[in-house]
Amino acid sequence: MHWTRSLFLAPLLLVVCSLPARADVTIFLGTQSDPSTRATRGISAGTGFLILGFEGEYAQAGGDDACPPSLEECTPSLRTIMLNVLLQTPRGILPRVQLYATAGGGYYRERFEPLDETNKGLGTNVGGGAKIGLAGPLRVRLDYRVFRLTGDAVHRTSQRFTAGLNLAF
Repeated sequence: MHWTRSLFLAPLLLVVCSLPARADVTIFLGTQSDPSTRATRGISAGTGFLILGFEGEYAQAGGDDACPPSLEECTPSLRTIMLNVLLQTPRGILPRVQLYATAGGGYYRERFEPLDETNKGLGTNVGGGAKIGLAGPLRVRLDYRVFRLTGDAVHRTSQRFTAGLNLAF
């Protein structure tokens, strides 16, 4: 019984392991919302096999330099470090465009600089976007995400839209 399972799994394992891994790196700029819109920037790196991808991302959104004494009325800086799974169209299916949906989770730090207040915890994100070919391995990446922060976060939900330069290799 065990040898028949091995006989089936061995060729499957050979096929999966022989698929070429693709990787990319993106630097991006954009906007983060809630409680107000502010600039955000970051970097991500990932890899993928056919339609499944994995990505790590670091992003930082700016906050208020001065704000009222209430946390709810103040815009914090927001730092996120997320690990995501992407479901994406294989490269070459659509000419020069790769569409994707993503979901993931990780760490956040919400910092109210003028009030010297910091909240840290775990968060999740869902979203999607497109990687559009420019020339050779250089692409433009457009991305939209909704973040949900847990724990003591004052602003629990925010949206982010970014555009970036993506290098595929």
